Amino acid sequence: METHTFFLYLLAILLTARLMAELAVRLKSPSVIGELLAGVVLGPSILGWLEPNEVLKLLAEIGIILLLFEVGLETDVKKLVSTGKKSFVVALGGFFIPFVLGFGLSYTFFNLSLLVSLFIGGTLTATSIGITIRVLSDLKRHQSREGQIVLGAAVLDDILGVVLLALLYEFSIGGGVSLANTSKVLLFVAAFFVLAPLAAKLMAIIINRYDTHSEIPGLIPSMIVSLVLFFAWLAHAVGAPELLGGFAAGLALSRRFFLPLGISIRTDENFAHRIEEQMRPIIHLFTPIFFVMVGLSLNLHQIDWTSPFIWSFSLLFFVVAIIGKFSGVLFIKESWKMRMIIGFAMVPRGEVGLIFAELGRVSGIFNNEIYAGIVIVIALTTIAPPLIMKWSYSKFGAPA
Repeated sequence: METHTFFLYLLAILLTARLMAELAVRLKSPSVIGELLAGVVLGPSILGWLEPNEVLKLLAEIGIILLLFEVGLETDVKKLVSTGKKSFVVALGGFFIPFVLGFGLSYTFFNLSLLVSLFIGGTLTATSIGITIRVLSDLKRHQSREGQIVLGAAVLDDILGVVLLALLYEFSIGGGVSLANTSKVLLFVAAFFVLAPLAAKLMAIIINRYDTHSEIPGLIPSMIVSLVLFFAWLAHAVGAPELLGGFAAGLALSRRFFLPLGISIRTDENFAHRIEEQMRPIIHLFTPIFFVMVGLSLNLHQIDWTSPFIWSFSLLFFVVAIIGKFSGVLFIKESWKMRMIIGFAMVPRGEVGLIFAELGRVSGIFNNEIYAGIVIVIALTTIAPPLIMKWSYSKFGAPA
């Protein structure tokens, strides 16, 4: 690709993603839906102006790593502990039941292969903590009891989801499912999550110390991006997906993270806040490229829309995606109003679901028809719950 052509492509991606995201938010939908539609509009599905290439794929890979860094940075592990048993029950039920239902439906009803079925089940386990937080914050309910339960459960879902993603990644590059691969990945991931936070905290202390003496601006973002990229390389070196490194780095640098086994390093709240503030523009520059690439990778013209498969696939998995997340709230003792709010708050798949789907496509696990069906399910489960939650609060009021 000519250099000037690439500049034009990147300009089109960034501007269209921004415009579509703004439009989505004004229509009371998550911004990620607008960025996804931007890729659909620019790609072969509608205008056909752009198509995925290696340079854009590399930028999208950086975007997904920084996105997981932000997820880790916003993860509040202490909140998960403080909300106690109910968050654990909601999270575990909302993780394992969608996985089992999604896998069973794929493997038995649609006769898909074991690996494809595992990927589909894994995609349905996701909960977008970013969308959930945004909706609850807009409704001024993020500090409420149901808000605390949801956020605690979403944290655990994120952690379980990243571990599952590491397993599926190993299966995809290893050619199949095996006990040896599973044991190896679990061992590496466990070691990574124990050692990485300690290393990141120590590095953060050094960065913080030199930032106060540096006479050149920009030390924090350049060093933190370097740290994230190093962790991404390290994650790949131990056999896990690169994005696991981004998540671990964000988790370790979070103001609300505590190290395992009683080890503690005093966190400078002001420094952690500076990391969040100075990294946010970089993250918001790269992450839309990932979501646009998801849309570019869809070619809706190659799908036989007259085939009953795509319609039955999308509809059945949409139902499973909702039922699966509601399963967790059935095991807690709360009013029906509280259960309904918590259940719908856990449904949005958003960016986390798209990460699973994209890994399945890039690995060659999903064909175009299955990939399109999964993206449709993710889009529906991302758009509908925020609207239903807002309607529920206005119609029935806040839970007691």
